[in-house]
Amino acid sequence: MSVRSARGGRGQGSSGELLDLVRSGRATTRGALQQATGLSRATVGQRLDRLFRAGWLREGAGGPVGSPLGGRPSITLEFDDEHAVVLAADLDTRHARVAVLTLTGEILAEHGGTLLIEDGPEKVLGELGRWFAELLAKTGHHAAEVCGIGLAVPGPVDRETGRVVQPPIMPGWDGYDIRGRLARAFTEHAGAATTTVPVLVDNDANLMAYGEQRTGYPDCSAFVLVKVSTGIGAGVVVDGSLYRGVDGGAGDIGHIRVPEGAETLCRCGSYGCLAAVASGGAVARRLVASGVPAASGSDVRDLLAAGHPEAVGLAREAGRRVGDVLATVVTLLNPGVLMIAGDLAGTAFVTGVRELLYQRALSRSTAHLEVVTSKLGERAGLVGAGALVVEHLYAPERVEERLRALGV
Repeated sequence: MSVRSARGGRGQGSSGELLDLVRSGRATTRGALQQATGLSRATVGQRLDRLFRAGWLREGAGGPVGSPLGGRPSITLEFDDEHAVVLAADLDTRHARVAVLTLTGEILAEHGGTLLIEDGPEKVLGELGRWFAELLAKTGHHAAEVCGIGLAVPGPVDRETGRVVQPPIMPGWDGYDIRGRLARAFTEHAGAATTTVPVLVDNDANLMAYGEQRTGYPDCSAFVLVKVSTGIGAGVVVDGSLYRGVDGGAGDIGHIRVPEGAETLCRCGSYGCLAAVASGGAVARRLVASGVPAASGSDVRDLLAAGHPEAVGLAREAGRRVGDVLATVVTLLNPGVLMIAGDLAGTAFVTGVRELLYQRALSRSTAHLEVVTSKLGERAGLVGAGALVVEHLYAPERVEERLRALGV
């Protein structure tokens, strides 16, 4: 199907649309682009020339000869993934990870360390800027090569503004200009000539889901990831796109009320939330009450890895409570893959999830469901954040804006 027919006759075969065809692999020669768009050879050549001058496209090896009469092989076209790099950061409540990635999602360098989100956005984002500068130096890249920054945060995000909205576990961050501060921090520490580097911010579970679905389950049309760490959140990918809801609140299952938590106060200020009784933080509090040191979900993760019997028992119980809620999620969304990630995503917790999920959900909803654990692990949010930046910057309409800004 051509770009023109696919868009109801309105497609113009712009340079951005040609790049999209090449990047997706749907058309990788000049002839294939002509066929896909209905444009003349001269027009295709002119629009490709803009992409070559921008450094976003390159010629690859010759393809097979298409005619039985022989002739020269067609020259293939490739997205040049070496003309820029992406920076990504994944914030949790007590630690963070940052990375430099290629435009195709390969991690060139990464760093993780303690960073307390309760210290506030000014300090935390400033530190991320310093980490970014150090990683760029490590990889031999310069600030001018950075085309964008992606940031995953543990709270609901307004997509239009990039600001978190009433985040239960991010004190002092509500409504803060994250994009502006992170851009300035990057400029200050990396020596960038401008603070206009694009910064995209999204919820951590969303970006984990995006990274996992794109790399491990690209053909899954309905994908759900549930992150269980200090809090509980879910990311949903439908037909390859993140589903965020009308204002970024989709997937916030940690604040669904459950009967078992009626007497338990959640960090959001309400009683009875799922996160208050089944998150890594909730399990840590129960362990402390029984005399086992555990300050956070990451401590619970370490206890589970060591096979601590009480931690294992509490994780399985937490899994059952989450599985009860997920039965409704699965019945509503009918996903092909349900992925469990985060600090508690081990055998005990997943076993508990399965017990209640298959018991409570409609059998039709689980007949073709895969319940799996994370493949990317701690890198999922970084990969998702990087992918979000690339898909944003190289979307057809944005390609046209950027080419005009470059004067090509």
